[in-house]
Amino acid sequence: MGRPAHLYFRILCMHLPHIDFGQTGLNLPRIGLGLAALGRPGYINLGHAEDLAYDYVVEAMERRTHRMLDLAYELGIRYFDVARSYGRAESFLRSWLFNNGHHPEDITIGSKWGYTYTADWKVETDFHEIKDHSLEVLQKQWEESKLLMPFLRLYQIHSATLESGVLDNKEVLAHLGELKQKGIKIGLSVSGVDQPRIVELAMMIRVDGVHLFDSIQATYNILDQSMDKVLEAAAESGMGIIIKEALANGRLTNRNQKADFQKNKQVLDQIAQKYEAGIDAIALAFVLARPWAHVVLSGAAVENHLRSNISAASILLNSEELNLLEDMKMKPEAYWEERSGLKWN
Repeated sequence: MGRPAHLYFRILCMHLPHIDFGQTGLNLPRIGLGLAALGRPGYINLGHAEDLAYDYVVEAMERRTHRMLDLAYELGIRYFDVARSYGRAESFLRSWLFNNGHHPEDITIGSKWGYTYTADWKVETDFHEIKDHSLEVLQKQWEESKLLMPFLRLYQIHSATLESGVLDNKEVLAHLGELKQKGIKIGLSVSGVDQPRIVELAMMIRVDGVHLFDSIQATYNILDQSMDKVLEAAAESGMGIIIKEALANGRLTNRNQKADFQKNKQVLDQIAQKYEAGIDAIALAFVLARPWAHVVLSGAAVENHLRSNISAASILLNSEELNLLEDMKMKPEAYWEERSGLKWN
């Protein structure tokens, strides 16, 4: 995806820069790997079916995931992000960890609870996942996720919303506080136009006089920059920041053929040519330029996509380029309406 083959060796040998993950005590690489597109047949990324070569056999998908994890580790990635609703992602990750004898001090895993996978390994179904932020689901899914211990260090509420009431559920918050007392870092992921408000509320929550949430995982990219100020404030307060969907589910790659993207694509192409990179790497470099964006997730499901993604760590965009990319932002309402129309494939 855009970078000459002779530069891949340099990337493979490159030391991926690390950063203190807020005040959590964790030191993580700037790029992590999310397994949302690797643990299940269906996902909303553009071209997901092609990435999986239409091979949805469980064993084949586990082998693919292991190959991607091998490459990610070789490239310097040490943070892996999963969730209970990502099909068999936790299981695939666990088998890779223990089959390869990785050391717990070398790898950090973050998982999420609150959604249940319901697609039954199908691509087309009425419901791919169901949200339930109740105490019962937290207790059940923690028992499943904790099988990733001792690598599991961060447990996050999956897509906390005002509607689910999870930030007002004292039983849930108290239980998360108990996990925190046992050494697990507690975070939450957010989505939708209400992302800023959810983060602001989360920053105020205390359990037994202590701030509950150690981290925020939010959507932020060239097209949706609405979280800029609130994530900067969260980072300044000591929270670790993880950025998901930095490529807007493929909308910031060559796979986006929509007419209204082509003007922006021309700008991205021009910048990419300068750095001998793919436009995906430029989009990721834009996010990495934010000092408060501690960890940016790649959601790659194919090896050459991951190599291209990770090359972003060596790209330092100048102020003129950053300004051009900032001008591409959409209104949050329009961004999330478009996202909601992406098809599971």
